[in-house]
Amino acid sequence: MGDITHRLRGGLIPLAAVIGVLAVLPIAGAPRSWLLYLLLFFIYLSMANMWNLLCGYSGLISLCQPAFIGLAGYTLVIGTWWGLPIHLGMIIGAIVAAAFALLISIPVFRLRGIYFAIGTLVVPEALKYAFLIWRPVGGTIHGGGAGYVLKGAAGFSTAEVYWLALGIALASAFCMRVILRSKLGLGLASIRDNDRTAASSGINVFKLKLYSFVIGAFVTGIAGTIFYIYQQYIEPTSAFSVRWTMILILATVIGGMSTEGGPVFGAVIVVFLHFLLARYAGINLIIQGTLLIIMMLLVPEGIMGFIRKTRPYRSLLELATSR
Repeated sequence: MGDITHRLRGGLIPLAAVIGVLAVLPIAGAPRSWLLYLLLFFIYLSMANMWNLLCGYSGLISLCQPAFIGLAGYTLVIGTWWGLPIHLGMIIGAIVAAAFALLISIPVFRLRGIYFAIGTLVVPEALKYAFLIWRPVGGTIHGGGAGYVLKGAAGFSTAEVYWLALGIALASAFCMRVILRSKLGLGLASIRDNDRTAASSGINVFKLKLYSFVIGAFVTGIAGTIFYIYQQYIEPTSAFSVRWTMILILATVIGGMSTEGGPVFGAVIVVFLHFLLARYAGINLIIQGTLLIIMMLLVPEGIMGFIRKTRPYRSLLELATSR
């Protein structure tokens, strides 16, 4: 009982206080720019958590996350053109993303290592060109390709979109904690270390990989729909862009892969870079790629790994997390 109380005081109570402060910012009159920064942080964090689940804990170097984001976003937007409520469109969009992950898992899971990464990289590119040609609904096309405005988005205030983003960020973090402390998490860790050894030990490698792949697609899809509620417009080139992949890799690698806190630090840096490099749109990806290489060379374990190795910072981390 004493240990539980100590953990509550040392970890959950401060965490609840931070969440409470974040939740009341919109009604406390926080500047709109603050809400925008935090909104993007929450969206990037939830997506990075899922990529960390796939790559950091499952050993799946999946590069098809833009496919889930784009499909969920298009499902949401097209649904509003057919009269579907936005909240229902969010759920259906996430289900479509998860169903697509289930569909492509059959061929891509036959690939291993770098071949799996290349195979998944092709998927969003193929979808991008398909949507550039396809006209899902009639009416006016906005911009190049099948670009559409989200109908009904005017009814959403910045505060409402902010709360949706906060909710999915918290849900992704909770999902990670539950998975990593379950038999699924232990099985994924053994698969990441050596999938053949795991299979010889009686672990159903395909099933566990499939679980993480579909869960990652579902949560990433919801985060994608929230982003497009905020943006109120979608078009193929940006929806299925490799830029999403770079965001997730940067947030996870810079923060610390295979750590629960890594995506938090990484997402903060990615949001900072998003606004800092906005004026350099032409070379944005080059700058981010260079930064990624530098980080992998200098601090391959990421910020969280560096903190855990450094004694003074490690003591603060242990105090903050009650470990």
